[in-house]
Amino acid sequence: MTGEPVLVDLNSTNFETLPCCGVRNPKHRGRALKNCWMKQYFGQGLRAKVLVTPDNRPCGYIEYLPGEYAWRGVDAAGYMFIHCIWTFHKQFQGKGIGGLMLQACQEDARRAGMHGVAVVARDGPWLAGSALFQKSGFEVVDTAPPDYQLLAWKLNPSSVNPAFKGGWEQKLKRYNRGFTIIRANQCPHVAKFASEIAEAAEREYGLKPRVVELKTHTEAQNAPTPYAVFAVIHNGRLLADHQISRTRFRNIMKKVPV
Repeated sequence: MTGEPVLVDLNSTNFETLPCCGVRNPKHRGRALKNCWMKQYFGQGLRAKVLVTPDNRPCGYIEYLPGEYAWRGVDAAGYMFIHCIWTFHKQFQGKGIGGLMLQACQEDARRAGMHGVAVVARDGPWLAGSALFQKSGFEVVDTAPPDYQLLAWKLNPSSVNPAFKGGWEQKLKRYNRGFTIIRANQCPHVAKFASEIAEAAEREYGLKPRVVELKTHTEAQNAPTPYAVFAVIHNGRLLADHQISRTRFRNIMKKVPV
């Protein structure tokens, strides 16, 4: 890659030409739902940026907004909160792209007079690992099972730490009967996985799925998992706290009494 990549802000005029969360096809069902979600939250300070190479190849994506409106199970008021950060394709990894995107977020937080930047990381799928953020000065300030970490980069060391909402077991009790899929349009990949699992649950296991769509950031912040925007629950038992394939769902169900 020659030359410096450039961060381009996603907005209502370029939705159709730039990838969002790795989704390029503007006709992708999840992408259409994501576009509607983004239009709603632009007014709340949402920033979504695509990193583009000098030869016009997308190579990264970052999305963040004020923590009051975060779609994760956190209390991050006063912080800029990162939902997701992606590097497209292995050829762009290890080239400092993640650091460039984080720097843009940190500068936005500084200009907005915020406490700093917060983000949820994990060892498992669908969220970046903590090492990326620690390289840019973030520190772990809270943890949640099974492997979630809440990290913060502070402009003022004395600022109150962001924190996980907690109470996960109590929140799971809301879904102690039947088969439930929790989903939200914050992630465009959710639509496909939720649909496939709902279909497999009913056709292969005789489970009538109850699909709960989170429609506000308040609902997401009080979801039964830190990741918030996707979960599969059977009789109060959490089967998955992130997007899973139909095959992975079948493997999980082998161990679940139906």
